[in-house]
Amino acid sequence: MSTLSGAKVLGELAILYHCQRTATITAATDCKLWAIERQCFQTIMMRTGLIRQAEYSDFLKSVPIFKNLPEDTLCKISDVLEECYYQKGDYIIRQGARGDTFFIISKGQVRVTIRQPDTQEEKFIRTLGKGDFFGEKALQGDDLRTANIICDSPEGVTCLVIDRDTFNQLISNLDEIRNRYNDEGVSERKKIYEEFREVKLSDLRVISTLGVGGFGRVELVQLAQDKSRSFALKQMKKAQIVETRQQQHIMSEKEIMSEANCDFIVKLYKTFKDRKYLYMLMESCLGGELWTILRDRGHFDDGTTRFYTACVVEAFDYLHSRNIIYRDLKPENLLLDVSGYVKLVDFGFAKKLQSGRKTWTFCGTPEYVAPEVILNRGHDISADYWSLGVLMFELLTGTPPFTGADPMRTYNIILKGIDAIEFPRNITRNASALIKKLCRDNPTERLGYQRGGISEIQKHKWFDGFYWEGLRNRSLPPPILPKVQSVVDTANFDDYPADPDGPPPDDLSGWDDDF
Repeated sequence: MSTLSGAKVLGELAILYHCQRTATITAATDCKLWAIERQCFQTIMMRTGLIRQAEYSDFLKSVPIFKNLPEDTLCKISDVLEECYYQKGDYIIRQGARGDTFFIISKGQVRVTIRQPDTQEEKFIRTLGKGDFFGEKALQGDDLRTANIICDSPEGVTCLVIDRDTFNQLISNLDEIRNRYNDEGVSERKKIYEEFREVKLSDLRVISTLGVGGFGRVELVQLAQDKSRSFALKQMKKAQIVETRQQQHIMSEKEIMSEANCDFIVKLYKTFKDRKYLYMLMESCLGGELWTILRDRGHFDDGTTRFYTACVVEAFDYLHSRNIIYRDLKPENLLLDVSGYVKLVDFGFAKKLQSGRKTWTFCGTPEYVAPEVILNRGHDISADYWSLGVLMFELLTGTPPFTGADPMRTYNIILKGIDAIEFPRNITRNASALIKKLCRDNPTERLGYQRGGISEIQKHKWFDGFYWEGLRNRSLPPPILPKVQSVVDTANFDDYPADPDGPPPDDLSGWDDDF
């Protein structure tokens, strides 16, 4: 029990996401509180972020070297622009100095002068104001400044600034990376659709439970007429989905999974629904959860971690090339198939983004959430690279780097950054370097998000000598080969009791018509 007085905050988790209260607050004296609802807070943050991005993008479009760049590249550049403030009389640029920085004026005005070679006096050339820019030649390598730029506003000048290195990291043929996979997998998905077109829910026989999640259970099932293989049937309570307002996430999960065709992502074969549940029939991965193996072994060595991280990199490559953000990476969502290869499961938080755009929904597991998600600044696929660094750390040590006694403490530790975390000795120098490059506070600085895309991760020293082609064609021997005796062997999964709540109420509201 404790007492709070003036200027203290309470209930701050509630503005991030829907959660149960962890304590009771009672007024000890007459008091006045300022309150804000989650929806209001998130709308303000989202609107502010979108207005800022649109304003910065408009500035950039007026600059000749930017105007032909694709929209998503402009959005990326607008994200890395830094605000710098100068006081009246400050020299922002001095003639003859070396420079690698480009400026756009967002507030106030500057005067441009050129020093006369004979008298050394400064000759006034012109005044620049909001939306004007200078120093653009520095981005193209011409780094000797040809004029002076001096702050000329009594209230000072605010400039948006980008340096040459950051600019060069971002500018590349991003479309080439993004469109690499687009034509693959369509015929494969058609084959799956044809094969399972006639399968009905009543054709499935439940063998046992593989897992229990937020909305229901995952059962191991077989087709009544085919005992040669088995499937995982995810069943979700419709009433609970509505109660927690997750309808959009569930529809998005179905849409993304029904289009996905990647060896490192669990395959969805068919969906069903009845009055109480939604069902997803998927491939079964009988090697069990990576989390269970990690729990039993304590931690993995460098080579084992490298293999599983590489599987996730391949899955992310597939998703990110289609502008899909995953947002729920953790060992519990990585299943081993019978060959010992890892597949990504549970796409409840996955979302297809518009090119160059962000999303503001708070979601993910506390230990894996990126700082920009906590700060409600909007996030994109770079949040997945943060979680990849967290996963590496957890696989190598047995615990994630950011852990607190409760979610709020965990978020505060995350906001202090990866450099405040002590790395155990068993993490090699190259592994440590990669984790720190993935867990940069600034999303645009994370490895995987920059010029070379995800191939920058694959080329990192920690992956030196790794046989990527062998991983893709599944000829690379996995570090752990699970023991699976038959298509109905569930020995690699924990035992789960029957649902203590019994069947849920019916939901006939029709929100799931397209499921």
